[in-house]
Amino acid sequence: MFPQIPLAQQILLACKAKGIQHIVLSPGSRNAPLTIGFASDPFFTAYSIVDERCAAFFALGLAQQLRAPVVVVCTSGSALLNYYPAVSEAYYSHIPLVVISADRPASKIDIGDGQTIHQRHALALHTGYNANLSEEDKALSYNAYLLNEALNTAALQRLPVHINAPFEEPLYQTLPAPTVRFHNEPKVSKQPALDPDKLLQFINEGSYPKKMVLIGVLPPGAIEQKWIAWLEKDPSILVLTENTANVVADSFIGMIDTFLTPIEKENLQELLRPDILISVGGMVVSKKIKEFLRKYPPKAHYCIDEQVGYDTFFVLTHHFKTNINTFLEAIAPKLSPVASSYKDTWLSLYRKTLQKREMFLDTIPFSDMASYKAIFEHIPTAYHIQISNSAPIRYAQLFYSKADWQVYCNRGTSGIDGSTSTAIGASVLSPLPTLLITGDLSFFYNSNALWCNYIPKNFKIIVINNAGGGIFRILPTDKETSFFETFQETTHSLTAEHLCKMYGLSYLQAQCKEEVLKALEVFFKEKERPMLLEIFTPKEVNAGVLKDYFTNLI
Repeated sequence: MFPQIPLAQQILLACKAKGIQHIVLSPGSRNAPLTIGFASDPFFTAYSIVDERCAAFFALGLAQQLRAPVVVVCTSGSALLNYYPAVSEAYYSHIPLVVISADRPASKIDIGDGQTIHQRHALALHTGYNANLSEEDKALSYNAYLLNEALNTAALQRLPVHINAPFEEPLYQTLPAPTVRFHNEPKVSKQPALDPDKLLQFINEGSYPKKMVLIGVLPPGAIEQKWIAWLEKDPSILVLTENTANVVADSFIGMIDTFLTPIEKENLQELLRPDILISVGGMVVSKKIKEFLRKYPPKAHYCIDEQVGYDTFFVLTHHFKTNINTFLEAIAPKLSPVASSYKDTWLSLYRKTLQKREMFLDTIPFSDMASYKAIFEHIPTAYHIQISNSAPIRYAQLFYSKADWQVYCNRGTSGIDGSTSTAIGASVLSPLPTLLITGDLSFFYNSNALWCNYIPKNFKIIVINNAGGGIFRILPTDKETSFFETFQETTHSLTAEHLCKMYGLSYLQAQCKEEVLKALEVFFKEKERPMLLEIFTPKEVNAGVLKDYFTNLI
């Protein structure tokens, strides 16, 4: 069935012409023409999610896995504004989320008509393009231009876009065939040429004996294996990674904060300071490395990224707008080997630090850290792992990542608001079983994510429940003030047990080391039903264990 409204037909035809298959719909009347069209066409895979905030993060998870545009559709009014958290995450994580909001005609805005707000440009600060369409038949040609621009921007620039479409009643009439056409302007990818002068400058500086490569968020497989091997061989290059970099190699340092702690305490920062910094990929979790490189800046900083070159350390020399494979292909043949002890010196220190780390972890009491240790030791190979923000992603950086894991986190804006919805959306398209590791506040904040008919049977959640915002006990804030527990830690006594009963998830809980180990054995064997494991940890102990961890590394 096609909607009778020509503008709605045009939007449907545009999405099909661009090959956008996955459509996330939330209920409403004003968007009914689009809902009818998308849901009745077998070309599209349509999902129905009531809560618009959850719907947008679910779509974000789909697009994250596809690395291609996914559409999310809502009715008029405040529904659109519920998309904003996911849109801002998509903007900073370069995920092509296509927001289509149904609207009242312009003549109905600000006259007291129901369910109307100013929707035009409502998301403008965090979108790559805004297409404000017109309901007038004579505007079809211009609407086609706007749709081409918006959808091509999403695909080529990997940015969210907003398409606002006003519909006048009647909304539910249908036709067996469209009455309009859509002229598709193909998307043309224009890869900018690498600046030859800047390439030559980098190659000349390649003779420096101290080069550091810092790898932030990357999708799995983003760096070709031959270049990983090339980076491993060069004694003048020290590579630092994080779990979300999805790069694991024997000579790469994967626990940055653990590595930096003894360097800070022994005042070895000047020796570590790189001559050249090469940053690759998206956001970096480690606060320590940001502080270190700002206080001990390199002589030059080159950012290698296809989208944006952040001047995170305030010394950006040049942004090569390309991927790391293309960049290394261009410079590797022209770089001569450099004799250097830079890598070996720091790897030697790192290995000694890891020995102290293992000794300490074997003695810790039941706590957040003990729980994360058990979790990371029990996650099977070939797993898709989503990690929520705040404490979970920080703890995750203190443990090894396996080469065949695929690790994701919403680090664009680092919010706790949609981690569960994103994980569920991603799990729908991931070929691997999915595990979400989340904190209690993030989980309960996004508990409507479980109100979803698309959770795979092998989807798993681990909730670390320390009865509040445990990260605030780690941060340098006064924990003795009268308002700390109420307004910062936000202490609670909630449990996920009854949510699991309501939404049909299997439920396990653990409150000590022995129970955690026993539960994990069962947890990863379950394959016929989504399962949640809730680990209750002692909030009074957690911060002290983490502090002792860093103290014992020196």
